[in-house]
Amino acid sequence: MVTNSGMRVGKILGIPIYLDFSWLLIFACITYALAAQFAQQHPQWTATQQWSVALATSLLFFASVLFHELAHSVVAQHYKIRVVSITLFFFGGVARIGRDPSKAIQEFNIAVAGPLASFFLAACFFGVTLRFPAESPAHVPVEGIGGMIGALAFLLMVANGTLGLFNLAPGFPLDGGRIFRAIVWGVTKDYSKATRVAGTTGKLIAYGFMAWGGYEVMNRQWSGAWWIVLGFFLLNAAQESMAQVAIRETLAGLSAADVMSHEVPTVNRNTTLDEYGAEVLRTGRRCHLVVTEDRMVGMMNVHALNTIPRDEWSDNSIQAVMIPRERILWATPEEPLLRLLERLLAADINQMPVVSGSEEDDSHVIGMVTRDSILRVVQTRAELGPIAATK
Repeated sequence: MVTNSGMRVGKILGIPIYLDFSWLLIFACITYALAAQFAQQHPQWTATQQWSVALATSLLFFASVLFHELAHSVVAQHYKIRVVSITLFFFGGVARIGRDPSKAIQEFNIAVAGPLASFFLAACFFGVTLRFPAESPAHVPVEGIGGMIGALAFLLMVANGTLGLFNLAPGFPLDGGRIFRAIVWGVTKDYSKATRVAGTTGKLIAYGFMAWGGYEVMNRQWSGAWWIVLGFFLLNAAQESMAQVAIRETLAGLSAADVMSHEVPTVNRNTTLDEYGAEVLRTGRRCHLVVTEDRMVGMMNVHALNTIPRDEWSDNSIQAVMIPRERILWATPEEPLLRLLERLLAADINQMPVVSGSEEDDSHVIGMVTRDSILRVVQTRAELGPIAATK
């Protein structure tokens, strides 16, 4: 499962924005490298000017990456696909969505939005260089604030153009790989086949990146290490995408009723956390429905228990930390198991009650589905392999 890591720095269009801790390292490295580059290219600038322009360039570059990811996100939201978060890290950025697109055209439009956004920014910064050129027609550096703006804009024009072109490489999960998958999906009408084809192409491109990086390193071009790291990243992502297809195929045709546990443990809301901890240790059950006078009022699990320091367990009851009824996510017996697993992952929860009828007070809890129970089905079916249908 993918989880958010790093620092949350804000929210745009309702989407939480995170900075991975690796971003701090690459931001410092880029700023240092740019300052050294400006010192060489513009010796007439003061050290303060060189570092100021370098810092501004780095900030605007990562703002450009964020704009790229927001373009993906806006199109996804247009198709009613929830965008869970955007994270900036050493490689660039990633927008995490709650589910895969349901149609090939949706996949294509979401994927192509990012490179188009980068090309748009490249064009904008090109316009800035026309207004504030860094050099005169005689190739003499321009003095003053205009020259600094021009130098900054030129680098960002090149960076955004490169970012757009690089992401069009048909290596899944780069944008180009997703565009390629959308095209194959649209032609074959088979999402699983399209993902396998795109994933295989992605692996070939990843191996190409690593081979090129290895060649450069052997020739003492240490920047080749970057291509090796990038290749490993793409290879792992491509393998993960193909594993997700296997899970999708494995869970096809199954519903919540097929894997739910009919035994639903309950606990009284007045139970102390000490007593609840002892019950969890005794039975190994990590989730309970909270009841009072035969009415369900909430849900309690180990995660909620651990939000309270252990030395305060005896002074608090389950009612103080339980998940209230109105905040519980529900499943129906007929809900497809793949969709249920996607909801569990998107909400970052491990279990979900299964109810018959509506979710109102008269609904009846008939079972519990956990992420572990779904993964056990995947593992078992993978071990047994396909089973021929009986006549």
